[in-house]
Amino acid sequence: MSLVSLAKVGKENEIRKAIEESLGLIQYKFTKGIKKIVIKPNMCYYWDFTTGHTTDPRFVATLIDLIHDQISTNVEISVVETDASAMKCKYVFRMLGYEKMVQNYDNVQLVNLSEDEGEEVKVTVKDHTLSFTLPKTISDADLRINVPKIKYMSLTKISCALKNIYGCNPYPEKFRYHKNLDKVIVGLNKIMHFDLAILDGIIVSGTTPRKLDLVMSSQDPVAFDAIASKIAGVNPKSVRHITLAHEEGLGTLTFTSKGVNPKSFEKSFPKPSLTSKVLVSAYKLAIKTGLLSSDMM
Repeated sequence: MSLVSLAKVGKENEIRKAIEESLGLIQYKFTKGIKKIVIKPNMCYYWDFTTGHTTDPRFVATLIDLIHDQISTNVEISVVETDASAMKCKYVFRMLGYEKMVQNYDNVQLVNLSEDEGEEVKVTVKDHTLSFTLPKTISDADLRINVPKIKYMSLTKISCALKNIYGCNPYPEKFRYHKNLDKVIVGLNKIMHFDLAILDGIIVSGTTPRKLDLVMSSQDPVAFDAIASKIAGVNPKSVRHITLAHEEGLGTLTFTSKGVNPKSFEKSFPKPSLTSKVLVSAYKLAIKTGLLSSDMM
């Protein structure tokens, strides 16, 4: 049974305290001797962190400070993202505040995985064989940390830890994978195993942006996403990429939560009304029938 921790951020300057508390609840400690770390925040289009769609660079900076204190300031840290059809890293790093953030550190760099060296890797998910490029920055890392957001997504119902690794696929035209999106998400998580997930749930998007002040941690991305789904009011067993990840051995739907009761966050999460659910259904139907392109997602 996997552990998932939930901590509440008090004042804005207590983000570190909440991160430390959440890691302590799952008994996680950074190991001495680690030399290379990858951090994957969620950089969704050009929306800044106040929208709840993207990871706050201040949250990542707090995590970096904690890593430096517990391991060493000499550890090499790569904050990674990839180009997408409608998003380029050279712009998003600047617009979302990451360029400014890394200027405060000597051994922290921003890496566009779409420009990284890599090797072709094949992976099987159920009866489907997929081929991806595994970026060298990810394969060479001693520790990989996933820092996602909780969001709704019409094609997958929910987006959190597992879906965030979809953003590590260096191929920019990601809309080409939408037809087999659930299997692609699971396949990428199989070849790019991340060791730890830490949620920046301070501001969430939901149907509207809202301050939730949640920090959540787990070494199991499936259990992590199961709780995230419940907080967002979605049954995790209805989310195909989560159940598929469970079936493929990436984690378990059976978990124990530590810390703050998930129901307290579930009550505050901005969930869709009946009207918005109808609109989402109509939107999905429009994509299915060809009236809208899935590349607009």
